[in-house]
Amino acid sequence: MDDIIAQFEKNATEVIRVSLTEYRGRQLIDARVYYSDDEGQYRPTRKGLSLAVSLYTDFKRAMLTLEKELIERK
Repeated sequence: MDDIIAQFEKNATEVIRVSLTEYRGRQLIDARVYYSDDEGQYRPTRKGLSLAVSLYTDFKRAMLTLEKELIERK
């Protein structure tokens, strides 16, 4: 079972979920697009990113660099 850390709306029929999950014994961070099916349940798509928890520091550093770049471009 995934531990959902955050969820936010992408558009009227999709959300993005950030979760901690495990796959083949490896702890992963997963950021994935989910769509709403006919019953209103969210189902995962192939669109997303999964990375080992050990890469979190590098990913965070990349996101901080991206944030600075976006601020500069305003």
